Amino acid sequence: MSHPTAWQTHRQYTVTAARWTADRWSKEADRRRTLRAARKPLVRDARAALAQAQAVDPQKVTSIVHRAERELATAKRKVPHPMWLFASKTTAAVAATGYIGLPLVPGRVWMWAAVAVSVAVAGAILWARLHRPAASPIEPTAEERALLKRLQPEHWREHAEQRGLTGTLTGRPALTESGIVVAVRLDGQWTATKLRGAEDHVRALLGARTSLRIQIKAGKKGGWAELTLRTRSAADGDDLLWSPERRTLGIDTVTGEHVTVPLGERLLIAGRSGAGKSVASRPLLYDASEGAMNALVIIDLKRVEGRLWDHRARVASTPEEVIEVVDELVAELNDRLSVLPKGQDTWTPTPDRPRITVVVDEGAEVVTAADKVPFPEVDDKGKTKVLLRSALPGLETVARMGRAGLIDLWWMTQKPTINDGIPKQIAPQISVSICLAVRTPAEARVVLGEDAQAKGWNADELPAPGVALVRDGTRKPDPVKVRYMDKAVVIALPAQPIWSRTSTPATATGAPTLTLVKPTTTPAVASIDGTDARILDAIENAATPVRQKDLAETTGLSKGTVSKAVKRLTDTGHITRRPDGGLTADKAA
Repeated sequence: MSHPTAWQTHRQYTVTAARWTADRWSKEADRRRTLRAARKPLVRDARAALAQAQAVDPQKVTSIVHRAERELATAKRKVPHPMWLFASKTTAAVAATGYIGLPLVPGRVWMWAAVAVSVAVAGAILWARLHRPAASPIEPTAEERALLKRLQPEHWREHAEQRGLTGTLTGRPALTESGIVVAVRLDGQWTATKLRGAEDHVRALLGARTSLRIQIKAGKKGGWAELTLRTRSAADGDDLLWSPERRTLGIDTVTGEHVTVPLGERLLIAGRSGAGKSVASRPLLYDASEGAMNALVIIDLKRVEGRLWDHRARVASTPEEVIEVVDELVAELNDRLSVLPKGQDTWTPTPDRPRITVVVDEGAEVVTAADKVPFPEVDDKGKTKVLLRSALPGLETVARMGRAGLIDLWWMTQKPTINDGIPKQIAPQISVSICLAVRTPAEARVVLGEDAQAKGWNADELPAPGVALVRDGTRKPDPVKVRYMDKAVVIALPAQPIWSRTSTPATATGAPTLTLVKPTTTPAVASIDGTDARILDAIENAATPVRQKDLAETTGLSKGTVSKAVKRLTDTGHITRRPDGGLTADKAA
């Protein structure tokens, strides 16, 4: 190695050592500064306690003064010296020791000491190079640099009293992929809940913009809170457009993980108008309608979202259709439970009897519109009577008992209040809640639980649209950016068989087998729909005239559906009602 090269190498090592020493000096100085800021108030309190004790007992008759003096001495010992003073004392001690003791050390000891020091220095340099921490890829923005400066304990302590936050003190803030996180020490009467109520004071102290989301929750130990400023999101930079390859609900903005909601759960999806409920539910509706083992039923009285899925789902968009499909679902559920093998807890899906997901879009409207709906029915004597029927009891039955029969209820509403938006018999059955932005904390508590706010589930603070909280019993209250699935993408999805309850010859167990069918017609009934065709087929295949009440059992359809179909077929001349009430098919028709 040439002389210039050696000089350059030594110079580089010197610069590195100096930089490392300066960095260690800075960190130790910051640590001591933080401890002094935290412990000097304790010294002042101890002095005040001593002065009070001396005033009470100036003759030191009791132990109160001696105890106060010991507490003051202990408090002083816990306050570290500033770095400059510590270094000065250390240098003076080393110099004095060297001046007195070094001349007495033999030369051989000096030689081996120099060897040991050289080896130690070389080893330390090698270890430092091998264990050098990776540089943080996160570069703070101008806003984050300002917030980090104001979150320093020195700045906080100086301005806390002016903002009504006396008794709180921050630790050292850290910049993460989801924003700035800092621990806050709480003294006196402060609690995490009380600090959360003083969020406006915290925002003012930091000079944070109004739209910046601030989260305050209990710390990892008593007397501490955790303050998080959501200046960034772990989902930034990810492609949130939905595709068959990206079928998750969304991305956690704190951890960056992909969030999924498996089928088989009873869901509540809530959020104010414009929060993005429909968009958030589309990836889930795709999963619920994909494959031979899944079938989707959508109850949508608004006739907007359901129309997008009518090639993959059975859609009920009128009160009469809602009641008919609910009747079929209850009948299907009862059949499944009646033939469920002994010792088996849940139904095993098959292509004939798949898992059925029932989605109620805008539940408040269904509760109101599908209640006391007039249904005309014709009795065996040909007389018509009107019955008032409601879909709610059937939906409550599905919510309570559907899990075993693999008929799952998903309830969606923009009015998350008990009885109005969520029936009180359905709310306790919900296992997973997906809450987008809501208007009030009360609505957030209805969706996410009474302990929602205390545990950080603040859905009323979420931005809209497209950000949700998912509470399933395991997740933390981290916001989730949901994937975007466009209407055109839904319409372009391949069609799937539409579920409908129909009967085939009974199995060995004596119970009918229910299948997924597409309405079929024969040349003789080409002008009528699938329900009327099944009624007509049942009448034609009967050896004797069929009574109307027997048709409901034969076809598996509800009485109301059979009654309307019989009336249509009678009006068109396809069937004839005999004087005794029996029904026969007109072959000429």
